[in-house]
Amino acid sequence: MPKKVFQGVVTSDNMSKTRRVEITRRVKHPTYGKYIRRRTVCAVHDEDETSHRGDIVEIVECRPMSKNKRWTLVRVVEESKFREVTRKRQSDEEQEVKDVIEQREAGDSPAAEKTEGDASDSAE
Repeated sequence: MPKKVFQGVVTSDNMSKTRRVEITRRVKHPTYGKYIRRRTVCAVHDEDETSHRGDIVEIVECRPMSKNKRWTLVRVVEESKFREVTRKRQSDEEQEVKDVIEQREAGDSPAAEKTEGDASDSAE
């Protein structure tokens, strides 16, 4: 019998090598005929810790790895947009730090400029 394969969204990446993945589906109500959203929560093994919160991932069933873990991560289908924004923000902060370090190495520290500017203002 082939193994089940599903796609879901990572809702928690706090645990080491374990991710919480929600698989959502729509089911027709037996009496009223209205479609209802249902979800299944799976504990997924992520050996390399490649997935993060908000990512869409593909998982496959496997042997039980612990009390709740019965799924393994196959691949990250789509990275979260939040993750891209965080990466951009981190790279901007790293660039600012590099600029400050270069200024200090050149002897043009921002603190020195402020004190020189304050001294010239008081002399006038």
